[in-house]
Amino acid sequence: MSQSKYFTRQKLRECTFTTKSVKKRQGEHVESGSANLKTHVAPKRKKQMVDNNHSSYEQILKVKTHGKSTVQESSTTKTKEPSIWKEQLANIKEMRRHRDAPVDSMGCDVISDKQASPETYRYQVLLSLMLSSQTKDEVTSAALKRLQVHGCTMENILKTSDNALGEIICPVGFWRKKVQYIKKTTAILQKEYNGDIPDTVTKLCALPGIGPKMAHLIMKCAWNEITGIGVDTHVHRISNRLGWVQTKHPEETRKALEDWLPRECWQDINHLLVGFGQQICQPVTPKCKGCLNKLTCPFAQSLPSDKVN
Repeated sequence: MSQSKYFTRQKLRECTFTTKSVKKRQGEHVESGSANLKTHVAPKRKKQMVDNNHSSYEQILKVKTHGKSTVQESSTTKTKEPSIWKEQLANIKEMRRHRDAPVDSMGCDVISDKQASPETYRYQVLLSLMLSSQTKDEVTSAALKRLQVHGCTMENILKTSDNALGEIICPVGFWRKKVQYIKKTTAILQKEYNGDIPDTVTKLCALPGIGPKMAHLIMKCAWNEITGIGVDTHVHRISNRLGWVQTKHPEETRKALEDWLPRECWQDINHLLVGFGQQICQPVTPKCKGCLNKLTCPFAQSLPSDKVN
């Protein structure tokens, strides 16, 4: 036997203990015999990402309790209203007064065909938002225009092969996955909603490829109903930079904003911040020098002075 194997077995023997005891309790005998010492490690709670639109956004903890799964939200603490948000929002409105950002001419409600039937218009709003995920507005707009030329109705989309549909919407982000989402969602709409789209956030989020952000924007643009704030990467980034929220994910940002932002502001906040993020508060090279909020923005104040003044 090799020396290493000998020491390994020797250590195993040392970790084994034998105890024999007989205890008498209430007329019953309990005997514990030779046994190996085993350490029980409780299984860790798994953190699972729930994201219908595959954007990384909504985190929950699934806890197994007696064979049943219960859902716990990551936080129940309400966000306090920032002290100077009204001034900052007024400044953003001033900087956005010309309404000349890409979202102003290529947003989902603008590029969808308003001359089509109401059902087809709503369907195109839904498709444009599906295409827009992780895709620039210019690319989304061009893809939807190609779909409209092809024939952007539910009947025609279902007749179109996956390869042909992919060629039409490419190069939107994750276009192969979106082909599957479009086909599956369209089939559901045709079968379960009589050729229209759902009129509630819950039902919209049940569709393949649709998450909370999209659902709230669809309700606003397609049904003219404000059900919540649509939070994309721009809204999430700017809200954190201004100190309005302290969150890691867009869905957390939505809930935090809705805690304190007056409901009358919900309708325009997405459009305002998206355009502001496209033109001034950009992700990599923000134009802080020309921003009216540079003196009150925590992010701007954290930068070297030559980047702000």
